Amino acid sequence: MSLASFAQTASSHALADGASSPLRGGVLRAVVQPEPVTLNPGYNNSYVNGVVATNVLEGLLSYDRNHQAKPGLATRWQVSPDALTLRFDLRQGVTWHDGKPFTSADVRYSALEVWKKVHPIGRNIFADLEDVQTPDDHTAVFRFKRPSLVVLNFLNAQGSPVLPRHLYEGTDVLNNPLNLKPVGTGPFRFKEWRPGRSIELVRNDSYWDAGKPYLDGIVFRIIPDAAARVAALEAGEVDYVPWDSVPLADLDRLRASPALRVEYQGYTWQSNYLVLEFNLRHEALSKPEVRHAIAHAIDRPGLTKTVWYGLGTPSTSAIPSTLKPFYTTQDVPQYPFDPALANQLLDQAGYPRKADGVRFAIHIDYAPFNQNFGRHAEYIKQNLKRVGIQVEVRNQDLASYLKRVYTDYDFDIHTTRWAPYIDPQLGGLRQFWSQAISKGTPWQNASGYANPEIDAVIEKIRYAPAQAQRQAAFKDFQRIAQRDLPAMALYEEKHFTVRNQRVRGLSDDADASQAALKNVWLGK
Repeated sequence: MSLASFAQTASSHALADGASSPLRGGVLRAVVQPEPVTLNPGYNNSYVNGVVATNVLEGLLSYDRNHQAKPGLATRWQVSPDALTLRFDLRQGVTWHDGKPFTSADVRYSALEVWKKVHPIGRNIFADLEDVQTPDDHTAVFRFKRPSLVVLNFLNAQGSPVLPRHLYEGTDVLNNPLNLKPVGTGPFRFKEWRPGRSIELVRNDSYWDAGKPYLDGIVFRIIPDAAARVAALEAGEVDYVPWDSVPLADLDRLRASPALRVEYQGYTWQSNYLVLEFNLRHEALSKPEVRHAIAHAIDRPGLTKTVWYGLGTPSTSAIPSTLKPFYTTQDVPQYPFDPALANQLLDQAGYPRKADGVRFAIHIDYAPFNQNFGRHAEYIKQNLKRVGIQVEVRNQDLASYLKRVYTDYDFDIHTTRWAPYIDPQLGGLRQFWSQAISKGTPWQNASGYANPEIDAVIEKIRYAPAQAQRQAAFKDFQRIAQRDLPAMALYEEKHFTVRNQRVRGLSDDADASQAALKNVWLGK
């Protein structure tokens, strides 16, 4: 059978502020918070690592504002009718920062030795990749033993960065020194990392995209104190602060500043949302009616408005509404705020109030990403107190939280952020899939939920040969997940960037917050 073409052509890059005459030169002063732990997203794809690394490393594709793939290091791609073959035509004339040519051998090495073996998500989505054939230097043909259409949504620099084979082959990928001083094909070259202070990149004068980047370089400053970051913005000492790295309480003042802009584009490739996950090993929480009662007891609109300053939307499904091809509310159970119904369900479940008004006591642990997560947990505590559930909030550092929840399973309920990405198979199924229960592995199924019915639906999603079949199965997935409720989606996050008004050309692509700043320039 002939290959069905999904060729894409490059489109003009949208400038978020409508500017049309970029100026060349200057150094962008940015903030990255917290400090990255590596500059190789190929084995640690935390967003903070990608903020810097995607300016140096590139992927085969990137994703526009409508979540459609567009060219990166691949200029054209084709999917076979049986979805077992993906063919990529690679960009010609591209060189690594050390001058060596980029070829299909680099793609083959990266796919088979990095994405498939050590990437925390890639090990799953590339599991059925059998080989990458390289008939010539500019063609890579991916062969799968089962359909894996999800791959097409994870091939940007943050998801699946292409690494230089000649510098990685034969080394321990996880400990290669280039993870801290990367050599890529991107618009900026790595110059220096001063731990605790800054990471400096400089313009790649040999970049394949003629005339780009406009900047001479980027300095990513590391400023741990939130108040200091705000002060640096207001004093004009930094120009660009992505990923909600200033306190929400300061946003109104920053919006009012004539020198600053607060913007929201560039985050939907991840489509993060906050969840409450139940430990089904707990006697009371193992009962669906108790979980339903807790869902009705939480005022999600109030939570969104009070704790998160209205920067987001109360969730209605286990898949965010931003992922339109997959999202549905049709026949999906909903749990509106209804304390009276919550009380009734708890009574029916066999947990009446005792003399002191308490039905039972539990702990809540929260991911300490920023100060608002603590306030978020306290808000849930107050909601549950009204229906007779006594909650103790436990605060700990991130390492302790991860060990408690994902290794020791020593929790009752916990609340954190999940990233389903633009295709929820990437990050939105593993918390509900019994095969994802993996002691010691963060962000997996911690609840202990195992249901053959939803497992079968997930298998359909994973191996369907057509996107329409996957989308239909995703809708069945949402109905079961919301019915059983091992985890409750609370709030779809609306991330933001604060920039100086002279920073121009920020992209509105779905993955712009974790993509190269090659189109950015500094106005007067």
